[in-house]
Amino acid sequence: MRQAAGILRVRTPGAGLHEITAEVAGWVREQGMTTGLLTAFCRHTSASLLIQENADPDVRRDLEDWVARIAPEGAGYRHQDEGPDDMPAHLRAALTGVQLSIPLIDGRLALGTWQGVYLFEHRRQAHRREVALHLMGE
Repeated sequence: MRQAAGILRVRTPGAGLHEITAEVAGWVREQGMTTGLLTAFCRHTSASLLIQENADPDVRRDLEDWVARIAPEGAGYRHQDEGPDDMPAHLRAALTGVQLSIPLIDGRLALGTWQGVYLFEHRRQAHRREVALHLMGE
């Protein structure tokens, strides 16, 4: 059994779902393993990770709209240290999660046909985000 770990750095232009499937898959290929389990972990409290459909962009827009309704700005939050989108970003990250586990089968991520890996930026401003990657396998 082998292990590999690394950091994927992602620049986001602002709020929204940003697909990182190609970057994650590229890192996995570089490790040269054929079978295993990838863990991806977002190292932030105002961004998250998720697997979602990557075929129809309306899915992403609808999801972005939905989380904005569930955790809206201007709802009287106590925590606003970094602006009015600060606390809603924390709530949105709590709802969507910061960790993914994806099996590696025959050297490829075992994603479904229409699945992609996304970093979900919950802040309006551009950010530099880090996703820790850990692969165990052979």
